[in-house]
Amino acid sequence: METKNTGIIQRQQTTKSAVKAKREAGLPVTLKDYVQDSLPEVAKALPSVITPERFTRMVTSTLTRNPQLQQTTPQSFMAAMFTAAQLGVEPNTPLGQAYLIPFRNKGVLEAQFQLGFKGLIDLAYRSGEIANIQAHEVYENDEFDYAYGTNSYLTHKPAHTNRGKVICYYGLFTTKDGASGFEVMSVEDARAHGKKYSKSFNAGPWQTNFDEMAKKTVLKKAIKYAPLKSDFVRQINADETVRTVVSTDIFDTPADTIIDSSGEVLNYDEQSGTYVPFADEPETNTQEATE
Repeated sequence: METKNTGIIQRQQTTKSAVKAKREAGLPVTLKDYVQDSLPEVAKALPSVITPERFTRMVTSTLTRNPQLQQTTPQSFMAAMFTAAQLGVEPNTPLGQAYLIPFRNKGVLEAQFQLGFKGLIDLAYRSGEIANIQAHEVYENDEFDYAYGTNSYLTHKPAHTNRGKVICYYGLFTTKDGASGFEVMSVEDARAHGKKYSKSFNAGPWQTNFDEMAKKTVLKKAIKYAPLKSDFVRQINADETVRTVVSTDIFDTPADTIIDSSGEVLNYDEQSGTYVPFADEPETNTQEATE
């Protein structure tokens, strides 16, 4: 994929910064240099829930923990970082709000933004449209029953002890207007979904936080049927995207790469204005996305 050098990165190269100073000295420029120079722009993108200094420290720590992420293109990494910043979610921390993951696209190592379970919950409540949103594991010794249809219901009474192994997951929501819904997935279905839809399944949060990713998946399935406003839907659609246009507003331009509803990786075609498949199967990183 041809990368695009725009906006924030250009300004870093033309102002007195760590990036410019290293270039003038003939020294290699690292992603940490770009992150350091991006602090003013990060401050513009971040909501009040996270300070710019704290956010950039988290991103720098993420780079330190994952050497392969350091090898991703500056444009894709900075775009993934600004996606997390604009959504106000912490990347690659124990909170599990979001992840920045190395993603090989046609031989080019790029950074992919991936929303976490807790990040999805936070965005739902911040939207102001959701009154209640939950996702839970169901264990084999719990009392659990549900049915879809005109008389749909879901009941779950966890066992007090000896709950056994996890057999399924469910997600449910209630909007402030009174609409509600739920979705249930077995462990097998969640695993099959992760393998099909996530190109980082073998080396990302699906391996380090399987239950959390399964709960995010079942929640996303549930809220597909919710009468939600476009802003919240657009935020959710930022999940599992790769961008190479660096902007403090991630919705200014379409993502370069997305994972579609069938699990296929698609690239944005500027001529047609649509997403089209490419033949090469992407490779993913062999290191964990988070610790």
